[in-house]
Order: sequence, then C-alpha cells, then structure tokens
Amino acid sequence: MKIGIEDAPYLRRFGVEKGYEYLKSLGYDCVDYQRFLNTNTPLFECGGAEFDSAVSKDRKIIESAGLEVFQVHAPWRWPAQDATEEDRAERFEKMAESIRGTALLGCRYFVIHPLMPWGGGSYGPDLQQYRELNLEFMGKLCREAEKNDVVICFENMPMKALPLSKPEASLDFVKEINSPYFKMCLDTGHCAVHGIQPAAAVRLLGKDVLRTLHVHDNDGNQDLHWVPFTGVIDWDDFSRALREIGFDGCISIESSPPKKFTGEVLELQDRSLYLSARQIAGT
Repeated sequence: MKIGIEDAPYLRRFGVEKGYEYLKSLGYDCVDYQRFLNTNTPLFECGGAEFDSAVSKDRKIIESAGLEVFQVHAPWRWPAQDATEEDRAERFEKMAESIRGTALLGCRYFVIHPLMPWGGGSYGPDLQQYRELNLEFMGKLCREAEKNDVVICFENMPMKALPLSKPEASLDFVKEINSPYFKMCLDTGHCAVHGIQPAAAVRLLGKDVLRTLHVHDNDGNQDLHWVPFTGVIDWDDFSRALREIGFDGCISIESSPPKKFTGEVLELQDRSLYLSARQIAGT
C-alpha cells in the first residue's frame, strides 16, 4: 500500500512547490489533490486551454517533487447547492471538467459526494426522487469518466438523515449504477459517526469496489477529522481488514496536526502523522 495525504493544508502552509517538497521529505508517496474542491476560483473561470495548462503545470510540480496524484477530490460546496436543475447542470459542468483534469494529472480516481438537493439534513419530500436524481446525475457522469478512463469513487457520508450515507447503502447504490467506472471511497471517520467500525465496511465492500480511502478519526459523534489513533476507531482491525481483502491502493490521510502546534513541535506532529499511516499500512 502507498502512503498519501490531502495536499491543501500543506500548500496553504508552504506554497505549492515547497508544500509538495515538504510532503515528500516526510516520506509520502502520493497526494489527494484538492484544487478542484472550490470551483469559485480563477482556475474554473478560465476553462479550456488555460485550465489544461494550469493543471498540467501542477502535475509537473508534483512529479518533480517525487510524488504522484493517487486520487482527486471532486468539487464540493457546503451548504450543498443541488436544489434546482440549474444548480445540478452547473455542478455537472464543473464535475466533468474536473474529471478531465484528473486524467491530465495522470490520476485514475475521482472521489465524489452524493447530490444533496435538500441539504445534508434531509432527503426531501420523496425518497425515490432523491435516489433517482442521484442515479441520473451519477450515471451521466460515468460516461464522462469512461471518456477519460477515470474511476469515480462514491464516498460514504456522515449525515445521519441521508439514505446513501452508510457504507451498505452506498454499496447498494454503486451496484445499481453497475459501471466499471463507478466504485467507492471509504471514509473512516464517516463510518465512525454512524457507529460503524471501518474494518467492517472494508470487509463488506471488498477489493473490487473499494478503490480509495479517506483516513481520519473522531469521537464517534461528529466528523472531526482527528489524526488516527486519537478517537474511537479500531485501527488494528482496519489494517487487518485491508490486508484480508488484498487492498493495494493508498492509505490517504484526510487530517492534519492541530493548528495550535508550531515550529519544531508541528514538524514532529507532521512526521508522527506520516508514521501513523505507515502503521495502518503495516509497513
């Protein structure tokens, strides 16, 4: 298994080139590329050749640092803005462009959240309509993924009121889409919010469906993105489960040290976070 981490916190701290160099110096193999998360940026305003040029430049910087992009996080807005046809059309446009950008980065995996037309606290007036909106949107997006040879990884969520949040429900949805370009990203912290140990979810999904991970911990109640081994998750069993199914992807950390740390102590925390990922990987 490779060891990776979300890049955004480190790019904010160090800038782009130095940020990636720093992650490599800690020992990481890859990154979760997060530049597509926010679409209200010049990157998406320019589009076309300028978009391609900017993304290709990032790829060169990442590869020059000795890293690879293992997974890309799809655009995400909170509060969710999926209520109208116009909202969904705009989101689809940005998603399709981001999938093309994923291919330009030399990356295979694109992690996506479900549509939330009525926000994160409700599936709205009609459960079947909620499901059909997601099936239509994701099915259409799969065609864009196939064009670019990118696999969409549907992420389990922490929202308890959403019917697609738990790993079992997400798996049923993936099976209904029934596409080799639509698999799953397992978020460990989101499992814990539902009282589910991630190890059980790993064994449920299996190697064919489970392609990417978001690795972080919490108190079992809120999505806090704590560093591993500081919350309620059984990391030893999670590690065993990954080995049992033959998972050969990336232990991708979606956490960073608390902001209160500074200087040498912060550097030690950065190193500790990397070593915790290696422990989970069993290396």
